[in-house]
Amino acid sequence: FLEVSYLLIYGEPPTKIELRNFEDEIKKVTLIHEDMKKFFDAFTSNTHPMTIFSTLIFALSGFYLDTYDTGESSDLVDITIRRLLAKSPTIASWTLKHINGDPYMYPQSGLNYCDNLQYMLFASPKKDYEINPLISRALDKLLILHADHEQNCSTSAVRMVGSSHVNLY
Repeated sequence: FLEVSYLLIYGEPPTKIELRNFEDEIKKVTLIHEDMKKFFDAFTSNTHPMTIFSTLIFALSGFYLDTYDTGESSDLVDITIRRLLAKSPTIASWTLKHINGDPYMYPQSGLNYCDNLQYMLFASPKKDYEINPLISRALDKLLILHADHEQNCSTSAVRMVGSSHVNLY
């Protein structure tokens, strides 16, 4: 998924070194600020997951003021892209955990992107969790399909808003 993400972002596939650096940079920023738990607490367990997810994605702008105004800075845009890719699995998995009333599982820096997502979605603090490679491959394929879902209504809206250089979170 991260290789496809790189291709979609930069318009060409990454070299092995570029991909490794991209993956490493994303692994470094998978945690979300502990204060973001307060947002989860504000939602009931029957709140629609997309409402929770989109609210938390937008709330990131309050925690990362260094990239609030990216203007024409491609470096700040790159930082924001990496943060969004890194934190989305954490926010998505915590959304599911919140809805189910389960404890949140923190990202593990030793796992790749989809293994980490699987861990945060399905692990529990009361027992060891073994990563299932089949689930990780399925998550990888699912994320790839969603990454390049062409120009639909929501994509058009995001492109329109993004072209005005508003905050990217």
